Amino acid sequence: MSEFKYRRLDRSDAAVLLVDHQSGLCNIVGDFSPDDFKNNVLAVANAAKYFKLPTILTTSFEQGPNGPIVPEIKEIFPKSPYIARPGQINAWDNEDFVKAVKDTGKKQLIIAGVVTEVCVAFPALSAIEEGYEVFVITDASGTFNKTTRDAAWSRMEAAGVQLMSWFGMACELHRDWRNDMEGLGALFSNHLPAYRNLITSFNAHK
Repeated sequence: MSEFKYRRLDRSDAAVLLVDHQSGLCNIVGDFSPDDFKNNVLAVANAAKYFKLPTILTTSFEQGPNGPIVPEIKEIFPKSPYIARPGQINAWDNEDFVKAVKDTGKKQLIIAGVVTEVCVAFPALSAIEEGYEVFVITDASGTFNKTTRDAAWSRMEAAGVQLMSWFGMACELHRDWRNDMEGLGALFSNHLPAYRNLITSFNAHK
């Protein structure tokens, strides 16, 4: 008998960590186009807001070449914890960041960031070690190229991290269209042109 257990995302026990989506770092993302990547990151942010998930923002060495956080993210979460790390590369090495995570009281962590093999992988592995369930949003995490991305994915998967797209994340959190068809449909339409066409077609035939 299989020992597999489907550990699905639970909106009542999940928090979102947006790690180092900074203006300088985003310039080195090469595994997605700039427009697609920004859209995916904002989709995760808007999904977190839609599902009312505790969300923590963090940056690393802002005064250096990494630059400030992408402003749209800060605008979406003006009151969320914002941890500007003075130099720690692994966000989990920063006491304020770890405290903010623990203060959420959640055991499932949804992580996205730049770059995948460092700013995402390091805190993801650290959180796994401390007993958290970790879900990494692959299309809102970017790095130099496919080779480095695939190596990072393999490393995290081997440790028990679950890899998901932002669309899969949203569907798993929502569970049932009857919970709110219009709200979820609007979220998808705002970030997926093809889905906007689907909703437009649906509305035309209602």
